[in-house]
Amino acid sequence: QLSEDVERVSENSTEEREGDMEVHEESSSVILPDGELGTTTPSLRFSKTCLKNVFSVILLFIYLLLMAVAVFLVYQTISDFREKLKHPVMSVTYKEVSLYDAPGIAFYPGKARLLSCKHQDSFAALTISVCLQKHALVVQGPRDVKKRELVFLQFHLNETDQDFSAIDYLLFSSFQEFVSSPEKAKFMKDCESSYSSWKFSGGFRTWVKMSLVKTKEEDGSETVEFKQETSVVNYIDQRTKPRSDQLFFVVFEWKDPFIQTVQDIITANPWNMIALLCGIFLALFKAADFAKLSVKWMIKIRRRHLKRTRQVTNHIS
Repeated sequence: QLSEDVERVSENSTEEREGDMEVHEESSSVILPDGELGTTTPSLRFSKTCLKNVFSVILLFIYLLLMAVAVFLVYQTISDFREKLKHPVMSVTYKEVSLYDAPGIAFYPGKARLLSCKHQDSFAALTISVCLQKHALVVQGPRDVKKRELVFLQFHLNETDQDFSAIDYLLFSSFQEFVSSPEKAKFMKDCESSYSSWKFSGGFRTWVKMSLVKTKEEDGSETVEFKQETSVVNYIDQRTKPRSDQLFFVVFEWKDPFIQTVQDIITANPWNMIALLCGIFLALFKAADFAKLSVKWMIKIRRRHLKRTRQVTNHIS
C-alpha cells in the first residue's frame, strides 16, 4: 500500500509539473503578441522622429538662406551708402526778400565816355567811384525789387574804327564792401577773378534783368553769382550825319525778389544704415539661436531613439 501511495504521489507531482510547463508555455505564447507590439511601436516612433529630423533640416536650410540674404543686404546697404557719399543731391531753395543788398556794377569803357547815369527811382541814391586799375567805373546797383528800381547808363565812343564795339561789365555782390574797402584796386582784381564778365554793344538799348544765386560749399563757405536775362532793342539814331561817335545804352533791374540758394545734400544717413545693420544682425542672431536649439533638439531625439532601440533589442534578446 505504501508503494502504491508513493507512486500515486509521484504521478500527481509529475502531472502538476507538466501542467505548470503547459501554463508557462501558454504564458510565453501570450507574451509573443506583446513582443510583436513592441516591434511595431518603435517603427511608429522612428517615423515621427524621421519627420522631426527632416523638419529640423529644413529649418536649418531656411536659416542658411536667411543668412545669405542678410549678408547680401549688408553688402548692398554699404555699397549704396558709399555711392551716395560720392554723389550728393543738389538742393535748391528760394528766399523772398523785399530789398537786396545793393550790388556793384563795374564797367570797363576803354575809350568810351559816360554821358549820363541815373536811377529812375527818385528814392534811390547814386554813388559812382573810379578804380584806377583798368579805369573801371563802379556804380551802385538797384536795391528795391518791388518798386522796380532801375539803373540807366549811357556812353558814347568817338573816333571808332570798328564796325562792332562793346563795353565790358561785371556784377559783384556788395557795393558797400567796395566802398569800405581800403584797397579798391585789389578788391576789383579779386572780383574779376571771382565773377563772370559780360558785354553790351553799341547802337543798341540793352535791358539786363539780374537774379542772385548763392552756393554753399562743403567747407561751409558761400559763393555768390549772378544770372541775367538780356533783351536788346535796336536804337534808331536820328542824328544828322556825319555821326562820328557811337552810343551805348544799358538798363539794370532785378528780375524777381527770390534769392536762389544751391546746396549739395548727402542723402545717405549713417544712422539709418547703422539701424538697418543692427536689425539685420539681430535677426541673424535670433535665427542662429533658433537653429542651435533645433540642432540640439534633433540630437536629443536621435539619442532617445537609439536608446529605445537598444532597450527593445535587449528585451527581445
